[in-house]
Amino acid sequence: MSRPASTLPATPPRNSPRQVAIASLVGTAIEFYDYYIYAAAAVLVFNNQFFPKADPSAAMLLSLSTLALAFLARPIGSALFGHFGDRIGRKRTLVASLLTMGVSTVAIGLLPGYDSIGLWAPVLLCIFRIGQGIGLGGEWGGAALVATENAPDGKRGWYGSFPQLGAPIGLFAANAAFFLVSYFLGAEAMVAWGWRIPFLLSVVLVGVGLYVRLNLHESLVFQKAEAAGKKLHAPVSAVLRLHGRAVLQGTLIMTTTYVLFYLMTAFVQVYSKSPAAVSAAGHPTGLGIPANTFTGILLIGAIVFGVCTSVGGVLADRYGRRHWLMGVTLAIMLFGFGMSTFLAGAGAWTVLLFIVVGLGLMGLTFGPMAALLPELFPTEVRYSGASLAYNFGAIVGASVPTLVALELNKGYGLWGVGLYLAANGVLTFGALWVLRETRNLDLAAVGA
Repeated sequence: MSRPASTLPATPPRNSPRQVAIASLVGTAIEFYDYYIYAAAAVLVFNNQFFPKADPSAAMLLSLSTLALAFLARPIGSALFGHFGDRIGRKRTLVASLLTMGVSTVAIGLLPGYDSIGLWAPVLLCIFRIGQGIGLGGEWGGAALVATENAPDGKRGWYGSFPQLGAPIGLFAANAAFFLVSYFLGAEAMVAWGWRIPFLLSVVLVGVGLYVRLNLHESLVFQKAEAAGKKLHAPVSAVLRLHGRAVLQGTLIMTTTYVLFYLMTAFVQVYSKSPAAVSAAGHPTGLGIPANTFTGILLIGAIVFGVCTSVGGVLADRYGRRHWLMGVTLAIMLFGFGMSTFLAGAGAWTVLLFIVVGLGLMGLTFGPMAALLPELFPTEVRYSGASLAYNFGAIVGASVPTLVALELNKGYGLWGVGLYLAANGVLTFGALWVLRETRNLDLAAVGA
């Protein structure tokens, strides 16, 4: 450990509740917007732009497989930005993570296609996608800590829901951008060049995010740890060595949240837009719903997702993290078992109901996570620990669910996909079962 280098001033600067809410929400909304426009483009256009067109099915699989690269890169971002977040503070590290994501996103928007530069197109696309993953890997933990370390007593769940709102806001904004581009330019122009517009708009959004974050003060909890000489030279190594159980618990707690979300936004999108057909095993593989119709459905789902995210944070403060999340996880498992009833032979209205229920459950479980995961770790390793748990959960629960679900649906139908969701729910429920309640913990005293 380093020696105490300084003492706190008599009245250390504090962030107002309004500053905390805006800074944690705006930053994550921008980061998730950047992240989700990639997911939307991977489904809609990247198979045509960056991969050989001789085999459309192979091109779509290759395009979707690039989604996984960011999830594999996110723990790298967690380790990199977590190290500096625990060493030099939350504020400066969050600025760096936002720039990493923004530069990668704009670069994708400027990238020539396969017809122009051949194999360099998918190679560079993968590199910039990894850059997005590294940026988001460092973003979430810092934003969660800005919210929770500045929260009043008894309101960490509510304050923690603000960075979580970045996900539904980013999802809404990303799909709205593609919807508007397609509506005003037409599907052909959107595929040819219009898809670049949402990526290039990231320049403006990142500028707004930087302005907000540069006006933040460092959290008092971190200032106290710094003044007490509790900073570690290698926080990532320390958290894995000394708090490995907490990292594992956090990872498993996040798993079902991620599986549910990417089934809702990626698998169901591919399934809904694919032509109505059946697999060799006799299971439906598509519904033939128009692309813009599904995008409209997803916009409605994103609003429900956002409302339920805030509700989840408030109710986790009222009933405790453990009991609330155990109840929601059971509901998600039941929802998985009902997937085939919802979607087999469904139309647009049934898909809308399915998306609304699924993303509603997603919000109820996602809202409390920015409070719960930081509560598992002491201040000197909190950025690293919360980030690693969150992003390891992404690898387990979100890196390949779309590809797995597509194959399960071909072989076993929607029942197999729902069982996959329920099986992940068992892992999450088990981790919550052995978790101690963290609602009333003093963050400054965790690990003391």
